[in-house]
Amino acid sequence: MNLFLPLRRWAGALGLIAAQLPGLPAVAQPSGGPYGPVPQRYAVPQAAHVYFVAPDGKAAAPGTSLAAPTSIEAAVARVVSGDAIVLRGGTYRTGGLQINQGVTIQPYLDEVPVLKGTRVATEWQRLGPKLWRTRWATLFPARPLGWWQRDREGMLTPLHRFNNDMVFIDGEALQTAGWEGEVDARRFYVDYEQGHVYIGTDPSGRTVEITAHDIALHRPSRPVHGKASDRKGPVLRGLTFTQYAYRAIDIEGRKPSTPVSEEPTDDPVGPSPESEHGKEVVGTRLENVTITHCSRVAGYFRGDGLVIRNSLVSDTGTEGIYVIGSSDVLLERNLIRRNNVRQLTGYYPAAVKIFNQSHRVTVRDNLVIEQPHSNGVWWDVGNRDGVFVNNHVEGTQAGLFFEISRGVTVAGNVFVNNQQGVRVLNSAGAKLLHNTFVNSPVLIDRNERSAQGDHFGWHPQTGPDVHERVGHVFAANLLVADAALQGPLLRFEQSPATCRKVTAAMAERVDGNVYIRPGRDQPLLSWAPMPGMPCQASFAGLDEFRQAVPGVEARGRALTPAGGAVFRSPELRRFELARVPEGVQPLPVPADLRKLMGWTADAHLPGAY
Repeated sequence: MNLFLPLRRWAGALGLIAAQLPGLPAVAQPSGGPYGPVPQRYAVPQAAHVYFVAPDGKAAAPGTSLAAPTSIEAAVARVVSGDAIVLRGGTYRTGGLQINQGVTIQPYLDEVPVLKGTRVATEWQRLGPKLWRTRWATLFPARPLGWWQRDREGMLTPLHRFNNDMVFIDGEALQTAGWEGEVDARRFYVDYEQGHVYIGTDPSGRTVEITAHDIALHRPSRPVHGKASDRKGPVLRGLTFTQYAYRAIDIEGRKPSTPVSEEPTDDPVGPSPESEHGKEVVGTRLENVTITHCSRVAGYFRGDGLVIRNSLVSDTGTEGIYVIGSSDVLLERNLIRRNNVRQLTGYYPAAVKIFNQSHRVTVRDNLVIEQPHSNGVWWDVGNRDGVFVNNHVEGTQAGLFFEISRGVTVAGNVFVNNQQGVRVLNSAGAKLLHNTFVNSPVLIDRNERSAQGDHFGWHPQTGPDVHERVGHVFAANLLVADAALQGPLLRFEQSPATCRKVTAAMAERVDGNVYIRPGRDQPLLSWAPMPGMPCQASFAGLDEFRQAVPGVEARGRALTPAGGAVFRSPELRRFELARVPEGVQPLPVPADLRKLMGWTADAHLPGAY
């Protein structure tokens, strides 16, 4: 089977699909964008007070007119809820800005303000033909958090990668080195005892930038600048944050924001009613915002009502967007790429991490790509009622990871060339419907992990216990693989320690899925629990699977082998079927799912398109 070459007998198949399903809308899956920031011309907002700032603005200036702009630091100290800060274009080398009021921060018209966490290094000493040194006062040494398992990961991730200093030469980020002898054109070294930074490129005639701030904007939930918090989140539009050590944005919850040496995500600590967290800062909104090259994460976001829309998060050291203990969140039409560029192991990175008892987080129509060292979107620990619809996820470890949580709807998504398309671990009530998986196998599993003696302490207490990890649905999905993919396309697995102890089926329904791969030399799917030991079995085809597990996949179809192209044009990321596969019929779509997806027809072919 070839996924990429057109097949003559499938010509004109899109017209055939339209004829079979005349009520199907043309777009009811990943929209195709625009993803990420969309250029805008921002009118000056109708705010109670508007403060104009410029890179060369004077702190003493009133900032109430374009002719006399103030500094961004002065404006942040003056504003109260309902005010606005309007930035002229240019580079602001600033950080540590604190604001606890519900204000709007945006550009002036179509100008481009860039907030940078670096300063330019100009004083260099040549030590040899390929080594230069400068003294640097603002350094950000760091080490792994306490739960990092050095005995397992220390041979994979050298400790110097955990330091937060960054160096850029003409805008290109360098990687860290462990000592002077490893420095070359692409790597730098920091001697923290002497306060020296070493590079291997002649700095003459070049712009060398080194980190000077570990955060751009901090939104405390406690008094600052003589003002109590109004519990309202900021509105950020059209801004760029780049080159910050640690993170660009930090929205506090009940717990004060932590230094890099302390765990930043334990807020709340232990199981917590939804009414007791996420209320300190409500309504933060990011639109057309760019966050790049932060040495740890793009931002920690806490507080209900968060919206991040049409934003770019790219080239972060570990994580991208980190949502913590927050409910009723929307992430929509964002472009998230190249996270965990430091290739840390044992830190469990994700482009988006939804963490610690967040409820009703909707991730809709985003583009998550270029993540060979990172997962895509990860619901982790105690989350409930998530929604993941109409996203395109490509080139990740696990495109969607749902762990120790309850209730998620995953529908209308396209997963391409991920090590795993979806993984559901130690969770309950995950519903995977009408997704397209291309070389992206699915794993739904459970093990003996419980609240007793866990390496991460209280985490398992926030999710379903060992015997409660049931209720999953996997229906009307399209799973396609080429000859390079090894192993089953769909796996239900549980650890040997739970065999004969946990016997309830993980899934309440598996039906109507279509499996397409070039032959039968690889198993099609695996299933657990099965009677006896090791309570796990693999199956090459659906007929033998149905005999072993009655009542499952009654309407499923397996095309093995299936000749010719499957999709219209993978090269252009067009994953519409080139034809309706033989024997495949539209399946009913419940009304609540149609509403969630934006579909109008009451029946739909398996898959996202």
